[in-house]
Amino acid sequence: MLPPEESELIKRIFKYLLIALAVLAIAAIWPIYVVYRELEKASSEDPLVWEKDIARLEQVAIAEPGAVLFVGSSSIRLWPSLPEDMAPLDAVQRGFGGAKINDVIFYADRLFAAEAPAAIVIFVGTNDISPGAAKQPTELLTSYRQMVAAIRKLHSDVPVYYIAITPSLLRWEVWPLAKAANELIAEEAGTDASLHIIDTGQALLTDGKPDPEHYVVDGLHLSESGYALWREIIRDRLLSDLPAP
Repeated sequence: MLPPEESELIKRIFKYLLIALAVLAIAAIWPIYVVYRELEKASSEDPLVWEKDIARLEQVAIAEPGAVLFVGSSSIRLWPSLPEDMAPLDAVQRGFGGAKINDVIFYADRLFAAEAPAAIVIFVGTNDISPGAAKQPTELLTSYRQMVAAIRKLHSDVPVYYIAITPSLLRWEVWPLAKAANELIAEEAGTDASLHIIDTGQALLTDGKPDPEHYVVDGLHLSESGYALWREIIRDRLLSDLPAP
């Protein structure tokens, strides 16, 4: 039988190990829970479900003059090294969960608020076309036009870059609809020299289908290699088009 002092020490060690394991488990599960909650809110057509998210962005995503605003859904919010990846450009990250185009329109005055931004980059629309709840491409085109109009009320001539809806493993069955929406939006952007499309979809495919390497376990959000492709394509395009910072 162990002396009382050693027995007490072992109990304390065991207790601390249990606490540490619980903390690690929560840390591992929390990001999954957050994404789940965002997807749950994304099923709503009420933009007010994002009010707290927008208020938080107003506090932390402050834009200095000449910044590039990155606005959109969870692929923007979850980009772990966006500011570093866009250097020497000053990138401001304003992504929120499972945003849809109409959510961005609703909060446009707050999401695009900035003094003399160098450019605006938007990724939104993928949550508008999901299995069982897919909007038609023409509907997304109308929403895109409304979103541009909302931006132009704030910034009359700032270049706007729309990252085309990307293919994904989770939503592969509705990719034809997303692709058709991309084509309509690209055609619309082609009528205005200040509107641009950045298409990263082809880079995410292998043999014509989404490459699992570029997605995390949910089959929807980008993995480290997926973001590496985004960094290369988007940064090169912006540095090619915009004046040197």
